[in-house]
Amino acid sequence: MKQGRCRMACAVVVLMLCAAARVSSSAFVDGLMENGNFEKGPKRSEMKGTQVVGRHAVPGWEISGFVEYIESGHKQGDMLLVVPEGAFAVRLGNEASIRQKIAVTSGMYYAITFSAARTCAQEEKLNVTVAPDSGVLPIQTVYSSNGWDSYSWAFKAPSPLVELVIHNPGAEEDAACGPLIDSIAIKELYPPALTNKNLLKNGDFEEGPYVFPNAPWGVLIPPNIEDDHCPLPGWMVESLKAVKYIDAAHFSVPQGQRAVELVAGRESALTQVVRTVPGKLYALSFAVGDASNACEGSMVVEAFGGGDTVKVPYQSKGKGGFKKAVLRFTAAEHRTRVMFFSTFYHTRSDDLSSLCGPVVDDVRLLSVRSSPRRVGGGGR
Repeated sequence: MKQGRCRMACAVVVLMLCAAARVSSSAFVDGLMENGNFEKGPKRSEMKGTQVVGRHAVPGWEISGFVEYIESGHKQGDMLLVVPEGAFAVRLGNEASIRQKIAVTSGMYYAITFSAARTCAQEEKLNVTVAPDSGVLPIQTVYSSNGWDSYSWAFKAPSPLVELVIHNPGAEEDAACGPLIDSIAIKELYPPALTNKNLLKNGDFEEGPYVFPNAPWGVLIPPNIEDDHCPLPGWMVESLKAVKYIDAAHFSVPQGQRAVELVAGRESALTQVVRTVPGKLYALSFAVGDASNACEGSMVVEAFGGGDTVKVPYQSKGKGGFKKAVLRFTAAEHRTRVMFFSTFYHTRSDDLSSLCGPVVDDVRLLSVRSSPRRVGGGGR
């Protein structure tokens, strides 16, 4: 009897330990990776100037090639290098890379978010890989005036343990002319399900990549030519440039906590393919506004669906606000592409080097019978 109670007690303990292990293994997933901000650095014996000479010298990471450990305020000629979070970052020279193994759930989707800054090379790019997925992210277009942008990239986990590799494929004359990397985070993505209130998936944009709490410049979603799995579930960026994922903590958002800012004019189109019934009437409703980031002027968002289009003007004062719009169309196919882009390019009035644009949020698609008869154009 005692043995039975002992076995039962041991089994309970084992179950509790397994549950705790599951919690601890998943607790780190949404947020910085191990030493993701590089605040833990190499020992002095593993440095040669700014160059890291030990393969495992940076805690949590394995490095290869010419990798530098940079402190904020470091000078390179006339250039002052700034770090967006904390005091340290790494710089990847020609063909250099950093890598880290991550415990994940096999078959699930994940988004990587990291901050990067161009230094002295003009056409810098980064190859991000979680085998078998890989993508080359161009970073020569700088969207923020401080030189740093946050990028996202998504992958589907092929096994419970994967390896993230960030590699600089550059071939500059100066090996030190590579991008700075800082603040690398990971977030598990939950594919949104369809509901009877919206035929579009993730129409409120609440599901997306990790947004750094202290980074007031949003997260860039790359075009799908660079990423097989969009970090914005349900959507695709079918264009040459990125769109920006913004949060209510740093921007004005029409609804909920997240929205999308169209920052590259006609070069950044946000699309989703939805199942429809040919000959049936549909109503596509959405909010258009500004992010309260000094993006001022006459804005126009163009929306497309079923061969029809509508141009929605929005006069922005750069202080937040939005209005609602609707596009009614008749589906011609069993699958219909819904698309949004900004007609014009915009830069912030207080910083002409920072790209910005209109905000799109609260996108809904319903059959006309269940859709509202009228969508007002009021603001807030």
